[in-house]
Amino acid sequence: MPKISPDTAATTYERTVLPNGLRVLTSTLPYTNAVSINFLFGAGSRYEDDHIAGASHLFEHMLFKGTTRRPTPREVSEVVEGVGGALNAFTDREITGYWCRLAKPHYRSGIDLIADMVLNSLMRQEDIDREKQVVYEEIRWTNDSPAGRAGVILVELLWPDQALGRDVAGTVESVAGISRETMLEYLHTQYVARNTVISIAGDVHHDEVVAQISDLMGDYKDGQPLVMSPFVDNLYGPVAQIETRPTEQAHLAIGMHGLSINDSDRHALGLLSVILGESMSSRLFEEIREKRGLAYDIHSSVHAMADTGVMVIESGIDPERVAAAVPVIIEEVARMRDGVTEREFLQAKELSKGRMLLRMEESRAVAGFLGGQELLKGEVRTVEQVIGDIDAVELDDIARVAKRVIRSDKMTLSMVGPFDDPAPFVEAMKF
Repeated sequence: MPKISPDTAATTYERTVLPNGLRVLTSTLPYTNAVSINFLFGAGSRYEDDHIAGASHLFEHMLFKGTTRRPTPREVSEVVEGVGGALNAFTDREITGYWCRLAKPHYRSGIDLIADMVLNSLMRQEDIDREKQVVYEEIRWTNDSPAGRAGVILVELLWPDQALGRDVAGTVESVAGISRETMLEYLHTQYVARNTVISIAGDVHHDEVVAQISDLMGDYKDGQPLVMSPFVDNLYGPVAQIETRPTEQAHLAIGMHGLSINDSDRHALGLLSVILGESMSSRLFEEIREKRGLAYDIHSSVHAMADTGVMVIESGIDPERVAAAVPVIIEEVARMRDGVTEREFLQAKELSKGRMLLRMEESRAVAGFLGGQELLKGEVRTVEQVIGDIDAVELDDIARVAKRVIRSDKMTLSMVGPFDDPAPFVEAMKF
């Protein structure tokens, strides 16, 4: 099998720190007409107390409601959508991001727009009241989705009694209690220069981007942002929780604590997940779907955070076949501790590197790749460096990392479906 050389993935970027501490990163991609712009902030549910759970997410919604220059949501969105671009945002546990993707001739208007949203949001009380209703519907939508609800329960089990274990959107009750004063305090605390990264990828010139951002945000205030609440390892498994619903499929999620973005084993864990359940040739797909026909979809994934991470297996299964399926899934997960074949190992490496190269063909992925690392780690490893890290993983590392992560006492299972007794699933997780 031919190997992908890191040289084929050569990436370059430039980085400038403005006098106020705001960081600007660009990657010049001369082959594309699309320019992607990210404004990223160290803000999210890990920065919230229980009584304001969901404030970061509500705040993200509010920046689209109008500014002093563009006082209506339509005037905000038309800047980008009116020229064929896309504008959106996201809130996670550790990052809140605002992004747009525009054709090259219009990208400067995208920078101007998001800077305006950050600096000049009106935060009108009537808009806050109205947008809370929208957020309530978003929360209800997640809770009405069996798969979504299984995910919410899973994080509660993985990280009990801490911010990590709360749904990013909060609850209807917590969002209802968030005041305009709280929103403005959050703005002045978290949305400060040192806590902001702007990353842009496309056929742009770094100096021109920095000059525009300096003009727009040179006076952007700095301050000391809140520190995210730490990960507390208070999981004593195995533990399972069921939410009984008369669904035609049982939606289940199995989770374990993973590894942080700074952990030297994170790439080995990524390869482990690929072998376990990230393709049609993975162990779970072969055993659960192809050999036994127990599920239409089953997959694994890993997600790394600042000081912890998570590994998850998700599937939807006929309730009459759940009793047969769950022990097989657990067995396949536990069997990773025995190691993998050289063929599986080499295929996983090439799959991982190939996916990264293909993903980096898109300007939005490049901008996110640069900005996310800069914000969470304070440094950026290029694509070729990451590929080198993947190549440095050795076969024996997979079993070693599997023993580190795949542990019965750190395993959780959530399920939404027509069941009411979690005891059999707890027994299945003992190995």
